[in-house]
Amino acid sequence: MKRLLIYLKDYKKECVLAPLFKMLEASFELIVPLVVAAIIDTGIGEGAGKGYIVKACLVLFALAFVGLISSVTAQFFSAKAAVGYATKLRHALFGHLQSLSYSEIDRIGTSTMITRMTSDVNQTQTGVNMVLRLFLRSPFVVFGAMIMAFTIDVKAAVSFVAAIVLLLIVVGGITKISIPLMKQVQGRLDEVLLVARENLVGIRVLRAFCKEEEEVQRFAEKNASLTQHQNKAGSVSALMNPLTYIIINLAIVWLIHTGAVQVHHGVLTQGEVVALYNYMSQILVELIKLANLIITMNKALASANRIADVFEIETSMEWKDSAMSSEPGDIAVRFEHVGLTYNGAGEEALTDIDFTVKRGQTIGVIGGTGSGKSSLIHLIPRFYDATKGGVFVDGKNVRDYTQEELEKKIAVVPQKAVLFKGTIESNLKWGKEDATPEEMEQAIVAAQVADVVKAKGGLSGEVAQNGKNLSGGQRQRLTIARALVKQAPILILDDSASALDMATDAKLRKAIRELSYQPTVFIVSQRTNAIMDADQIIVLDDGQIEGIGTHEELLSNCVVYKEIYESQFKKEVTA
Repeated sequence: MKRLLIYLKDYKKECVLAPLFKMLEASFELIVPLVVAAIIDTGIGEGAGKGYIVKACLVLFALAFVGLISSVTAQFFSAKAAVGYATKLRHALFGHLQSLSYSEIDRIGTSTMITRMTSDVNQTQTGVNMVLRLFLRSPFVVFGAMIMAFTIDVKAAVSFVAAIVLLLIVVGGITKISIPLMKQVQGRLDEVLLVARENLVGIRVLRAFCKEEEEVQRFAEKNASLTQHQNKAGSVSALMNPLTYIIINLAIVWLIHTGAVQVHHGVLTQGEVVALYNYMSQILVELIKLANLIITMNKALASANRIADVFEIETSMEWKDSAMSSEPGDIAVRFEHVGLTYNGAGEEALTDIDFTVKRGQTIGVIGGTGSGKSSLIHLIPRFYDATKGGVFVDGKNVRDYTQEELEKKIAVVPQKAVLFKGTIESNLKWGKEDATPEEMEQAIVAAQVADVVKAKGGLSGEVAQNGKNLSGGQRQRLTIARALVKQAPILILDDSASALDMATDAKLRKAIRELSYQPTVFIVSQRTNAIMDADQIIVLDDGQIEGIGTHEELLSNCVVYKEIYESQFKKEVTA
């Protein structure tokens, strides 16, 4: 939690002024019972007349007006600090998540990241706002009322001390129990969000397999678990108000009883008893506010601890701050006995991967499902770090590059085509921010997506969130165009043409071979016709290389490749 307080450092003035104005308001509030006592004892009891009463009432109105101005000012400063704090925290959290490697992101999970970026940050914002407004005001009024009661009558004020001690014990005990419960509630909220996200993203799959009822049941179970934990936490927190009321009301009963006796004996005046009653009522109101504040703080602290947990996750991937620039040589990419084991995995995903790629070559990567194709090419842009051996780009280990330097050398088209809401131009400029219309047009033509762009009204054509207004093949071609705009020396196509027909796929590969800057190309595919013309083909099976060579060489000496080829071209082979 302490770590998160640094995001309030730019709002020191607001953090001081907000509670100060609140305490100023409270000071005026503490004067009110004394004015009321004066009206009763002097204005009415001693017959000072209407003029005295009117003047006293004007003083009450003045106190109320100044208190209102102070309260509004305090609200302004507390809201400004809370919103600014939440904004900075959200930016910092988002930046931290962006700095994590794929390994940490896989471990945290998307639903958890979304919950902590939204619900948890909002809870902490509410907590900061409430703390600045009430954390000092409520104790100030409580202890101020007690001190004012002592100035009136010491014996009667003893009941104030007893009530406050009991209330502190109740509030402290409930707080200690409720904070862990609130943290469990937020954890269950993660699970509900995960199920909801999976169902919304995979709605077509659910309907295709008629799994609606099962998923509704699964959601109901997670939601019931969340409700159960919320009820449990709420039950403990709900004890705060009734216990507070019981203690305060018992104190008021005792106060009225002792006050009546003392008035009868002439020790206290009627106005002083009313003042004591008002001070006790103020304590009641403030402690109710404090009880609600404690509940809000418990939620905020639980959320803050969850956010702090994310900040404590350090990336397993350290980047160089600066590095010597490497001179491009004949060798573009080299794997030296590389092994990869994912976090929590029992065995290696890749084992002893060793090969060399010359500059400008086209490399095909093929293998069965789960053979390690994507794992292999993810090591080149350093999405994951090799656990054994080394991956070299332009003769230099990828670990020795700065992040920016390595990103400039590699353009990746991921397996899942992802587009962002905006225009075609804004999506293409993800590849290169200062891309000219001519460069974007060349990339569009090479990616075989010119007809789609024209139909959408050119570069200004709208792209819906995640490209929902485009077909699967259109999305894939636009993501390829986005990568081509970058004009990086190394181009990785991770099964990114799976939705294209063979004719369009062939035109795309031909256009890539004819690119003026002649990139080194990695094509990951499960279709042999997509990689038959590659300079080298790497065949993977169960994370190991089963063969490297041209199409003809592999057909004659690699059983795995031959089986894949024959399974796809069975009719031609049989004929």
